Amino acid sequence: MKPVKVGLLGLGTVGTGVVRILEGHQEDLSSQVGSPIVIEKIAVKHADKQRSVEIDPAKLTEDPWEVIRDPEIDVIVEVMGGVNGTREFMLEALNCGKHIVTANKDLMALYGSEILAKATEKQCDVFYEASVAGGIPIIRTLIEGFSSDRIIKIMGIVNGTTNYILTKMSQEGTSYEDALAEAKQLGYAEADPTSDVEGLDAARKMAILGTLGFRANVELSDVQVRGISSVTKEDIAYAKRLGYEMKLLGIADRDEEEFSISVQPTMVKKNHPIAAVNGVFNAVYVFGEAVGETMFYGAGAGEMPTATSVVADIVAVVKNLKLGVNGLKSIVPYKPKKLKSDDQICYKNFLLLQVADKAGVLAQITQAFAEYNVSLESVVQSPNADTPDAEIMIVTHRASKANMDQVLKYFEGLEVIRRVKSVYRVEG
Repeated sequence: MKPVKVGLLGLGTVGTGVVRILEGHQEDLSSQVGSPIVIEKIAVKHADKQRSVEIDPAKLTEDPWEVIRDPEIDVIVEVMGGVNGTREFMLEALNCGKHIVTANKDLMALYGSEILAKATEKQCDVFYEASVAGGIPIIRTLIEGFSSDRIIKIMGIVNGTTNYILTKMSQEGTSYEDALAEAKQLGYAEADPTSDVEGLDAARKMAILGTLGFRANVELSDVQVRGISSVTKEDIAYAKRLGYEMKLLGIADRDEEEFSISVQPTMVKKNHPIAAVNGVFNAVYVFGEAVGETMFYGAGAGEMPTATSVVADIVAVVKNLKLGVNGLKSIVPYKPKKLKSDDQICYKNFLLLQVADKAGVLAQITQAFAEYNVSLESVVQSPNADTPDAEIMIVTHRASKANMDQVLKYFEGLEVIRRVKSVYRVEG
């Protein structure tokens, strides 16, 4: 049995996990694909660095091109991260006839369509299961498991850092700042957490899921993004009071062929399954016209969960090699991109208003909603012990984003409204 040879770009957390699985599960993997899968070469920044796995020094190189252009290597596994230089590596690997497995969400969100088109041209596989939700096999599920269905909505917690922070705030009453500091201390958040807490990481993943789910070329700029840095303990307390949990959700939904994709803090009904997803775990909820509602839950990051997805993709490449069908399973977007306008994007809203505590205020506020065709589901008014003002909590029925924007603009000039303290999307 001739071995299939793998070249690894990167030997960080995920790369180390890939080595552990390939070496530790060799017998099982060989029995699945009919031949050994061996690591031929590994590109690293520092070849003499101490590592937690034992590697033959002869397999290490500090030159990625040496791995990419090695004629003995069948599969390039990219776990080094980065975008611009990595894109060049991937395109050259495809030109050399190599199949690619990557965990790089940034690369696939920004240049996925280009890379997949090149893969189709060269009849090579490009698999990227590990780029979204770590160990959850959501990409393969969208491509294969839902191939006979029409997906109408994808809703997910796809960033563990923000979910950990919001869980701490909800369950322990921790402030955003303290929860973020703890996430950094535990290694869940980077020293610069901007990409996570401002929703950019989740937006990249939703661009990938939207492309696969809707078969249209979704770009990162198509995703409306709002992070969690403005979420307060007060917001979460009010959400809980009304029977909701606060989650940073990526939401992609469509009507007919028009769709919208967003990432934003969202109040989710406590009885919805996704509301119970806590800590660093991820979950993706998929709605199909035929299958109805399904949910996929698991570890969204980490060495071994992510490496498991990477190795599963390697196995898929090798099986295709044996069958001679490489390059035939890539989903290249084929539908025209039709984004919803603000008039077409509809959902329920939560508002927290600080208002003058006097007669007639509520009537003025409800009149504003009526004027812009926004109906109300519930209104709760209570005094604020810290000010002479009152607070009003409002949950609307489904309303267009355009109409809600008009209401909020109108409130800016309404004297009885001291401040619009919070506005959130509501699901469930």
